[in-house]
Amino acid sequence: MVTELGDKTFFIAAILAMRNSRLAIYSGAMGALIVMTLLAVCLGHVAPLLLPKVYTHYAAAALFLFFGVRLLRDGWGMDANHVSDELEEVEAELGTEGSEVLEPLHGGERRAQPAAGLFGLPAAFVQSFTLTFLAEWGDRSQIATLALAASKDSFGTTVGSIAGHAICTGLAVVGGRILASSISERTVHLVGGVVFLGFAIAAFLMGPEDM
Repeated sequence: MVTELGDKTFFIAAILAMRNSRLAIYSGAMGALIVMTLLAVCLGHVAPLLLPKVYTHYAAAALFLFFGVRLLRDGWGMDANHVSDELEEVEAELGTEGSEVLEPLHGGERRAQPAAGLFGLPAAFVQSFTLTFLAEWGDRSQIATLALAASKDSFGTTVGSIAGHAICTGLAVVGGRILASSISERTVHLVGGVVFLGFAIAAFLMGPEDM
């Protein structure tokens, strides 16, 4: 969860849910995140079959160490009240401004959306799925999932990752931009860095046989 809060996929769901059906946006985002989780777990599960477990174990530990140090370094250099620049980046990519998104709609209703998109699916679902899938590719949460699957139980990693995505995406869809704009990027980075370093230290101390 700490890798997903305040992430690009979080903001995508938050902004899209303000202009579309929340159910469609949540379903599309979760569909993409589940697919990406399964891909990462499969890659992590196959890696120990191709390489000795000791290599994949310490490679995973090295990844956690690298991203943990990187998150702590970036977070330490941020202002305490700094709000994630990814919110502005996502708004720019979606062609919207925050004020426009938050402007009350006539009659209190959401804007009408095209009835169907690709393969007869709702256009909002397709947009949410596509944007989330592309944003998640190579993201730190996907790499963390891959590393965990390579060094720990694949089933537990899958369930935990999907549960974390479900909670974070639900918060984004329900809370919207108010929640997104209140998240301190510095806090997210520091907490994420500590968690990643904890995984790395545990991996180095316990060794592949104990995990």
